[in-house]
Amino acid sequence: MSRFSAVRFGHFLPSLLLLLGGFLLARLAGLNEFLTSLFNVLPTLLLLLGGAFCLAYGRQREVFLLLTLYLGYFLLDTQVDHFREVGQVRSDAALIFHLCSLLLPLLYGLYAAWQERTHLLQDLIARAAVLFAVGAVAVGMAQRFPEALLHWLSRVRWPALQVEWLALVQLAYPAFLLGLIALLVQYLRAPRPLHAAQLLGLCGVLWMLPNIFILPNALNVMSSLIMLMLIAAVAHEAYQMAFRDELTGLPGRRALNERLQRLGRSYVIAMADVDHFKKFNDTHGHDVGDQVLRLVARQLSKIGGGGKAYRYGGEEFTLVIPGKTLEECLPHLEVVRQAIAAYRIQLRDPHTRPQDDKQGRARRAGSAASHVSVTVSMGVAERGLERRNPEEVLKAADQALYSAKSAGRNCVRSFDLRRGALKNDSARA
Repeated sequence: MSRFSAVRFGHFLPSLLLLLGGFLLARLAGLNEFLTSLFNVLPTLLLLLGGAFCLAYGRQREVFLLLTLYLGYFLLDTQVDHFREVGQVRSDAALIFHLCSLLLPLLYGLYAAWQERTHLLQDLIARAAVLFAVGAVAVGMAQRFPEALLHWLSRVRWPALQVEWLALVQLAYPAFLLGLIALLVQYLRAPRPLHAAQLLGLCGVLWMLPNIFILPNALNVMSSLIMLMLIAAVAHEAYQMAFRDELTGLPGRRALNERLQRLGRSYVIAMADVDHFKKFNDTHGHDVGDQVLRLVARQLSKIGGGGKAYRYGGEEFTLVIPGKTLEECLPHLEVVRQAIAAYRIQLRDPHTRPQDDKQGRARRAGSAASHVSVTVSMGVAERGLERRNPEEVLKAADQALYSAKSAGRNCVRSFDLRRGALKNDSARA
């Protein structure tokens, strides 16, 4: 399966909404007193609260992204405040602005692409050392050679690219381009909400910098919302870690428990278990076992009748179908069971697998490749007068599942709550 199939517009949607909101707010001629006061303190609050939140989850990368954005905001906000009060920029405004235009995308791109691979304390020290070294060199050069540094930064190196709408120093644009390419590649290699937020955040910085002396609220608003994008993405991934199973992509046990508390008066719960999974896993290896679980999860997620699949744990899955009766759900469960049983998994030796796709297809077409099939057993129960709460219905479905396994597996058995009995609803294929 191509990694591009994991790309989701939903990864970008929350960050994109915040970014568009920032564009609209920054373009307003004036904000009311409440919003002005809010955006004056919001960057600092986001650094403190968001930084503590990220540290609690071991997200060193986002801590330093927030710190980098805040340092750029602080330095530029001093210049903007002076410009508003006096009506002209300070003597060092050009040098500080050009330095921020160059260093901000470089540090942002570096920290965003820098994965947490080492011990957390070592990683924290290494990132802090990079920030300190870059900051010390920049401050030292700015204090000792301000005119030479300003001349070097503002020099036109590519006259053909010197146009009016490119308002930053020319060196800033290769820095932004490298950062955007690196973050785009990072997202395509590992599609995650956080990687999407980092990419859109750098786009926001690129729009913000040329407008901070033009639009009065561009700096405060965009800095705040870019920092908020990163924090929201960390929270989004924390939610996914808690409520979504990483291997199969299905909602996990915690999500199931919450869904069970919101069911109405009529619903059906089914338990599904992969037949002989331990033996299958021991015979073919854990990689093939993971492939089997993903296959079963993908088929179960297609359940009709308005149902939803959850990974209960191990090789067990739960299907919740609200607003339906047992008789209405059985055909949908049977369709899914048959689809899983009919699927053939092709076993390939990763050591002899050709690198070229055409060679691989030719080899598979010209040889009797090894195939395996997988089946599932299902137990299903409906809410009734004797079992009113979801826990009792789930327990009844589990009893029906054990009955399906005792009956020879690869079948669906239901628990009739009105009679308190088990009955067979499908024969083995």
